[in-house]
Amino acid sequence: RMLSDYKPKNDVKDSYKILDLEEGCSLDDVRNSYRNLAKKYHPDSSSGMADSRAFIRVEEAYRVVLSDLAAKQKADAGEEEEDQFKSKSLQHRHYLSFEGVGIGTPSQREKQYMQFRVDRATEQVLEYRQQRLESRYAGSDLSRAQDVRQSKKVKITQAVERLVEDLIQESMAKGDFDNLSGKGKPLRKFSDSPHIDPMTHNLNRILIDNGYQPEWILLQKEIRETIERLRKSIVASRRKLGEPMTPSEQKQWGRVCEQFAEDIRKLNKRVDNFNLVVPILSRQMVHFSTDKEMLRARKTYEAV
Repeated sequence: RMLSDYKPKNDVKDSYKILDLEEGCSLDDVRNSYRNLAKKYHPDSSSGMADSRAFIRVEEAYRVVLSDLAAKQKADAGEEEEDQFKSKSLQHRHYLSFEGVGIGTPSQREKQYMQFRVDRATEQVLEYRQQRLESRYAGSDLSRAQDVRQSKKVKITQAVERLVEDLIQESMAKGDFDNLSGKGKPLRKFSDSPHIDPMTHNLNRILIDNGYQPEWILLQKEIRETIERLRKSIVASRRKLGEPMTPSEQKQWGRVCEQFAEDIRKLNKRVDNFNLVVPILSRQMVHFSTDKEMLRARKTYEAV
């Protein structure tokens, strides 16, 4: 609109009314009023009163009032720089969600923001693992001994691999592999998914074949086993006390419940550690609620 022949429809008095201002107000009052109304009516804001037409009227009124103030300033103070009173389009990016990431429609910005979060979480996981490795192996004699043993294992493995390769070449020269199915056809080395890097896929396959499990997999398994053990333990403790409980048994049950709440608190700390290292945001876990677990245990006890 600024580069075209567009002219606002509002007059000066109506523009002041739209901005909830009176004539003779200061330039700061105009800007503050416009900023508040923009937060209220901007289509991209989270306000329940967002309205594109109302925002356009507010913007037109803002430009008319700025022009009126500029004319009055020139009349009162004489000739001043024209750029001082030019309409300045406020930046509305800080009113948006998604931390200002992405461009386009709200749905497109949401997709770009999700990818940004995945990349940021991946970087944090890598930094966390690097810090743990540095703190574990930095300047310790044990790490040097482990390096020596690991180098010996590597040498032995390489010797065995050379021996196996020689035996394979010898068998191939004798023709022992001529009758194998699939001879002359290409090997299926890579994954069928076009979104996975072939080298990453092969490295992951080698790690899986050798029994490697990522840290977050082990933590997830440990958390699930711990909560199952705690659930069985609380039900078993309740069954031992019987029904109805005597005053001494009620005190004993209260101590059992306090210990159960403390175990749940410790387990939630493991959940926090798990959420820091898990590479997939959808795999993150929520905290366990003590009240919900106690209600679950009571229902299990009644069913038994």
